[in-house]
Amino acid sequence: MSTEQSKDQIDSAAPSSVEAETLGFQTEARQLLKLMIHSLYSNREIFLRELISNASDAIDKLRFKAIEHPELIADDADYAITLGFDAEARTLSLSDNGIGMTRQEVIDHLGTIARSGTAEFISQLTGDQQKDAALIGQFGVGFYSAFIVADEVEVFSRAAGTEQGTRWCSSGEDTFTVEDAADLPRGTRVVLHLKPDASEFADGVRLRSVIRKYSDHIGVPVRLPGEASEDAENEGDAPKLEVVNSARALWTRSRTDISEDEYKAFYKHVSHDFEDPLTWSHNRVEGKLEYTSLLFVPKRAPFDLWNREIPRGLKLYVQRVFIMDDAEQFLPLYLRFIKGIVDSSDLPLNVSREILQQDDRIVTIRNALTKRVLSMLQTMADKEPEEYQAFWDEFGEVLKEGAGEDFSNRDALLKLLRTASTHDADPQKRVSLDAYLERMVEGQDSIYYLVADSLEGAKSSPLLEVFRDRGIEVLLFFDRIDEWLMSSIGEYDGKSFVDVTRADLKLPGEDGKEDEEDEAADDPLTERIGAVLTEQVDKVRRSKRLKESPACLVLGEFDLGPQMRRIMEASGQQLPSSKPQFEYNPDHPLIQRLEAEPDEDRFGELVLVLFDQARLASGELPEDAGAYVDRLNRLLITLLSD
Repeated sequence: MSTEQSKDQIDSAAPSSVEAETLGFQTEARQLLKLMIHSLYSNREIFLRELISNASDAIDKLRFKAIEHPELIADDADYAITLGFDAEARTLSLSDNGIGMTRQEVIDHLGTIARSGTAEFISQLTGDQQKDAALIGQFGVGFYSAFIVADEVEVFSRAAGTEQGTRWCSSGEDTFTVEDAADLPRGTRVVLHLKPDASEFADGVRLRSVIRKYSDHIGVPVRLPGEASEDAENEGDAPKLEVVNSARALWTRSRTDISEDEYKAFYKHVSHDFEDPLTWSHNRVEGKLEYTSLLFVPKRAPFDLWNREIPRGLKLYVQRVFIMDDAEQFLPLYLRFIKGIVDSSDLPLNVSREILQQDDRIVTIRNALTKRVLSMLQTMADKEPEEYQAFWDEFGEVLKEGAGEDFSNRDALLKLLRTASTHDADPQKRVSLDAYLERMVEGQDSIYYLVADSLEGAKSSPLLEVFRDRGIEVLLFFDRIDEWLMSSIGEYDGKSFVDVTRADLKLPGEDGKEDEEDEAADDPLTERIGAVLTEQVDKVRRSKRLKESPACLVLGEFDLGPQMRRIMEASGQQLPSSKPQFEYNPDHPLIQRLEAEPDEDRFGELVLVLFDQARLASGELPEDAGAYVDRLNRLLITLLSD
């Protein structure tokens, strides 16, 4: 079957041979291309979704640009995406009358991946098809998916407002060819020369099925030649074009008329993700401000989530006209993983990023959308705790940024917080602050927590011994952001947070008078240890928190913890030196043996070993690892000689 945009039309658009040149793909593009062809082979039909999505974006961009420059669409104002195919020639073409590309734009867009973090992305590809497919989807390089089904791809493009067109051609190997092309319509046409085992995509029934499955939500018509009528007067007449999709922006429809599959397909369109979203919220606001939002929570964090400088945000529409990608003004930075659109009826069509930053209406919409996202997450946490746990594993650290920065939404963010606990044997389980409050022991009015460099280090800390002994739960934090977070928040639901690494620790039922009495009493052992550690510690005292370990290090009330100190030093800040406090367990056999040691030199050796061991237990290395090993070896030799 031959169609309007099949072989004859492809040949008629043959380019002139002016200034043809062969160029090499960027290294990252070449790597990605080869990996993607193999990783996505099992889901080949997604190439069509990606190409239609790109065509839709090109039309959106021209529609916006034409508001100020209507002459750009004087030759063709009927926006559409048109597919053609030729089963005998095994070709498939996809055309749009959108913004188009200049020759340099063709080279830049189709030969390179001009995106920050590309090298990091490539390094994360593993060769595992399923994992790599998810990463490739997050990266959003949909055009290259054409090579999953084609052994050669041609692109014909003419930018709106220009006369000269460009032809690009490649077999998906190391190079591509670019040359001038005459007599091209505005927009872009992609021609796929299908592989023998992909000939199914040169069939109208198959194409209709894929378009309705993945692209029904596209807001412009997607047209395909209709089936030829049996009683057609002239056999040579080409079938008429039929619109296959609903051609209505999905967010403008009533929620009751949209299926889950349609929402999922639209998410993949706006995000270029290959996986379904975890959840979404579709909402229309009417009144003083009128706008529609459709917000999605992805399943997986993008590879560049921690790069706070990369442009990201919602797609902005004004009265259903696309205005810009990555409108970051509508959500705070800690919600940068949210995908979706916002369509306002109140903003001007010529709105710019600068105007958005100064508009009070944007502040109102931003506040409302932020609360909507947090409410959506809370609903998931309440009704689908396992799904929420999966979300937290991916995005929890980013939400912690918000808990430390966004005072107005701090309570809602803390309610969403999940962390490990001494009461949970399962290392993967995380507990909420509300669950912690429900398990507090009688007389407890504080939330106890410990920050360490790892979960294993936190669980093995000697500072937890008294809490285990009394059945008091301690929250365990071990993400790189946690000490900063806990220094930024003071309380939750009227209960103050208490760091168990601090010297002034008070347990339920204690008023602190016992500590004052202990420190006021003369203690010969404390004085002897203090004389040895005078350069290393700020204070030495008997411990009330140790039950099994001989010694530990604790921090003064205003001292920075090691995690925060490392972060600040890495940023170039000069910090005053500080010393920990040394606590010993007077009931431990080793301390009792130490107290009876008459030889002051050997006493000093033992004390220094205990000090370095306490540093190790707190997650710090000895200042002089060699001296620690030598000292320990000498003590072992003496022990073995006795």
